[in-house]
Amino acid sequence: MSTLSDSAIANLLHPYLQTAPEIPATLFPQLSAYLDLLLKWNARTNLTAIRDPEEIVRRHFGESLFAALHLAPQTPTLLDLGSGAGFPGLPIALLSPQIQVTLAESQNKKATFLREVVRSLGLNTEVWANRAESLPAGRRFHTVTLRAVDNMAAAVAAAELRATHRLLVLTSAAAAPALPDFPGQGRIAVPESEGRILLVADRS
Repeated sequence: MSTLSDSAIANLLHPYLQTAPEIPATLFPQLSAYLDLLLKWNARTNLTAIRDPEEIVRRHFGESLFAALHLAPQTPTLLDLGSGAGFPGLPIALLSPQIQVTLAESQNKKATFLREVVRSLGLNTEVWANRAESLPAGRRFHTVTLRAVDNMAAAVAAAELRATHRLLVLTSAAAAPALPDFPGQGRIAVPESEGRILLVADRS
C-alpha cells in the first residue's frame, strides 16, 4: 500500500480545483486520511476496481471535487445517491462542510465503510444504509448527485423525486441520461479525462 503526501495529493488535484474560490486548510490532510482508509478496506472489500493511489486521487477525488465546484452558491442539503465508496459525496462534504450531505448506499459493506470514514474524519455526514427510494417520502434535497450507479434509469427516476433544485451527474458523454424535468442543462468536460462529463441540470 502506498500513501501519498498532502502535497502530492494537492498536485494531482490541481487540474480539478483550478477554479475553486477557496480551499479549506483541512482538505488535503482529510483526503489523505480518506485515501489511507480506502486502500486499507479495498484490500479486503471490493470498494473500487482502481488500485493505484494516484489514479484513485485523480479519478475519484478529482471528479468529485470538480462536481463540487458546480454546486449552486447556496446548497444547504445534498443527497449522494448510490454513493459506493463515497463519491462524489464525501469529497464534496470535505470541500464544503457547510452542506448537510447524506450518503445513500444500500450495500452493507460499503455503507459500513462510509460510516468508518465519517467517524474517523469527524464529519457531520449522514449515511443512509439503504436504497434512496426507502428514505421517508417527504425528504427532499436541494441537490442530488449521481456517479457510477448500476442502473442509471432507475437512479435518475429516484433522483428526480428527491431533488428540489439541481442534479449533478458524472458520466460519459455517450451515457448521459435524458432529464426532461430539468430543462436547464449544461455538459462540462471533466479535466484529465477522455469523454467524461459533468451534467448539470436545474429544474428551472
